[in-house]
Amino acid sequence: MLRDNYATWQCGSHSLSLARPRVMGILNVTPDSFSDGGENEDPDDAIGAAMRMLDEGADIIDVGGESTRPGAEPVAPDEEMDRVAPVVEALCDRGAIVSIDTRHAEVARTCAELGASIINDVSGFTDPAMVEVAQEYECGLVVVHWNRKSSASTRKSVQLYSNHPARRVMPSARRFTLPDEAPLMREVMGFLGDRARILMRAGVAHDRICVDPGPGFDKGADEDIIIQRSVKLLSSMGYPVLTAVSRKRCVGAVTGVQNPKDREAGTLGMCLSAIVSGSRILRVHNVSAAFQAVSSYWAASHPDSRQGFVSLGSNVGNRMEYLAQAAKLIDKLPLTCVTAVSKAYETEPAYGIATPVANAVAEIHTELHPLVLLDKLLDIENQLGRVRDPKTAGHGPRTIDCDLCWIEGEEHHGKRLELPHPGLGERDYVLVPMEDLMADPVRFLTHSGIAVQDVEDRVGKVIAELGPIAWES
Repeated sequence: MLRDNYATWQCGSHSLSLARPRVMGILNVTPDSFSDGGENEDPDDAIGAAMRMLDEGADIIDVGGESTRPGAEPVAPDEEMDRVAPVVEALCDRGAIVSIDTRHAEVARTCAELGASIINDVSGFTDPAMVEVAQEYECGLVVVHWNRKSSASTRKSVQLYSNHPARRVMPSARRFTLPDEAPLMREVMGFLGDRARILMRAGVAHDRICVDPGPGFDKGADEDIIIQRSVKLLSSMGYPVLTAVSRKRCVGAVTGVQNPKDREAGTLGMCLSAIVSGSRILRVHNVSAAFQAVSSYWAASHPDSRQGFVSLGSNVGNRMEYLAQAAKLIDKLPLTCVTAVSKAYETEPAYGIATPVANAVAEIHTELHPLVLLDKLLDIENQLGRVRDPKTAGHGPRTIDCDLCWIEGEEHHGKRLELPHPGLGERDYVLVPMEDLMADPVRFLTHSGIAVQDVEDRVGKVIAELGPIAWES
């Protein structure tokens, strides 16, 4: 039976919840990749493209410095390193979950040292040196099926099976059927399972391993479609399944679209089919389109309520009323409800704010993606008349401030949103109100990997209690 709870994929210091599908944005820093070669050769362009993908909904950025398109020339490790290292380092410094797409152990080791959280090896960790890197670092691992010798023999066995006398029909009754899936899937699953066991015997934890059947890698369109129809079978292996069909030939084969960049709709169709069958990581070029498709599908098919906390602050006008109105408006958001609101507290001004602030924290449950919820919170600020003065960098007087602080199982490190909020552990004006909502917020946040400052080291310290907020209708 297909499991619907895939727990977490452990990727270095990141525990990536797979309770919902995750989007891996493709960042090729190559001159010759099949659909986007040359677009991100300059490191600054590549970093900018990655940050845009994070803002569009990518959970992971997969950085590659060597094209794997058919007929591509191999790249020496030193040249690949020159391409990827500056980009990987910059993105890791920003806190992003970075995957390095490489078959070279030297490149994988350097990128792991720079902070990469995932090693995506298209050769399936067949190089003992890559197994050593996997053993040495705590990265998540993507084991890709690209066993060239075995793939050739598999194609032959599939062809022979389809020509077997038992499957022949009279010409007048002839019809097309795909070859039987058994020989191909035995080979693919056998390879992936063997490589996973070798990694685990080397000391790699089971929850670090993800499998990718490698569509397009020495496989024809018929084989790729068989594999996509067998994602449920792959999921039964007990490892997260990564789907990497974006813009590939199999998509073009079934849609008739020749230009890879025009295959986005076909890509999303295959991705959604894979999600239905249990895949939880989608490796795509067009993050924005994938984000919309996945968010819409998931909302319509999977109840997925998660706990969260929103910090509310006001230092203009009737502060208590603004806090109450903000809580009421959050409670009216789609697929979202406010379950509790702390008392309001007078707090010292912080981060350049000139006057004391009335602060509270709202506990919510939401099915919205954090990026979508962020936009909704900004809309509420606008509805309640917040004015942002560029001269104060957002730290001036405000009728209301709605800061998304924490969402269960979520982290994000783009320009638009950092989650958990980077200031959460130092803000007395958040930590004290949270004590109204739970017994021990310090322990709760520490368990979530957030460093909480001692009281004397915090900012925005609580001065006085202002009382309950009348937010319920």
